[in-house]
Amino acid sequence: MADTNTVVGESILIKGNLEGDEDLTVQGRIEGSIHLTKTLIVEQSGVVKAEVSVANAVISGIMVGNLTATDSVEIAETGRMVGDIQAPRVIITEGASFKGRVDMGDLALPRQAGAERPKAVFKPAVAPKPMARPAPAKPAPAPARPAPAPAKPVPAPAKPAEKAASKPEAPLAEALAGASKKKVVIKKKR
Repeated sequence: MADTNTVVGESILIKGNLEGDEDLTVQGRIEGSIHLTKTLIVEQSGVVKAEVSVANAVISGIMVGNLTATDSVEIAETGRMVGDIQAPRVIITEGASFKGRVDMGDLALPRQAGAERPKAVFKPAVAPKPMARPAPAKPAPAPARPAPAPAKPVPAPAKPAEKAASKPEAPLAEALAGASKKKVVIKKKR
């Protein structure tokens, strides 16, 4: 037996609750709630304002309301959706518009051991711009160092000039003694 597909035409408006075990393609308008065991397809001309619970959903038109899917949700390039999505696999194609939350927690029965968990696929509406790199931080200025103390002037020799003339090494010893407080030893050549 072939799968059947119900089509809501472009001129049709349905208000109320829809339930079924087959695919549903919406080209017109549905307001209320939709519960399907198969796939909901909202064409470009379709508008759905409803709480939706399905196995799969493909949104190419407009969808307003919360959507719960046991398998996957795809919002096509022309799709526009406002509402929360709860599904293990969500595909938002480049160019699509979506406003709401996405919950990808498991809704199906526990997975078999070793089965790979489906991953979300997000395709950006526009190519991301490269991020500007921040300017390198300027190093902090070095702390100011205190200026070196000015050198103390060498005091003039306090000894009279006559005594200095009697000993040839005396002027050198006095000059060195005034320049530093270290002990200076001068050796004579033999």
